[in-house]
Amino acid sequence: MDDQGTTRCARELPTPGTPETAPQTQDTGAPAITISDLAQFAPEPTRTVAEPGNVGIAGLPTNFVVAAETVIRDGELLGMPIRVRFTPTGYDYTYGDGSTAVLESAGQTWKALGQAQFTPTPTSHTYRISGIYPASVDVRYAAEVDIGGGWQPIAGELTSRGRAQNIRILSARTALVAHTCLERPAAAGC
Repeated sequence: MDDQGTTRCARELPTPGTPETAPQTQDTGAPAITISDLAQFAPEPTRTVAEPGNVGIAGLPTNFVVAAETVIRDGELLGMPIRVRFTPTGYDYTYGDGSTAVLESAGQTWKALGQAQFTPTPTSHTYRISGIYPASVDVRYAAEVDIGGGWQPIAGELTSRGRAQNIRILSARTALVAHTCLERPAAAGC
């Protein structure tokens, strides 16, 4: 208080580069948030599942399905409480045999698609040679944040690297026969 009864406050300005001087958005005055700021909230890596039972037949389609869904995480960023919503936008398939695919689908089971096993699907892959292949799917997410004023989109995508799953591809031989093993249990191959 000075000699005229007026209270004066002085505030020391923070050193440039400290969180207090983070870039401000023009709309809210809140710090600007980038997609890289949200990496700490990223969804868990997905696990690739191949039908049927992570086993396939060389020369026939193996169907891939990834369990990726919208995820909401709560936490703190730049000293503020925040909610982050991640929505899957794309899937980067690595089949383990040198083949890859960039798709917009997580895939569905043959049953959900109303298809017979070993029929092509948008996410299936045909292995040419028997063996064990480490397949994975990286999921790309769009992000939105809520710092108290509703959901706001963040530019860019965040990728969650998928865990590799060994897919066993077998060889199969077929033969034309006159009768099934139920009809003639003692027949060759029964």
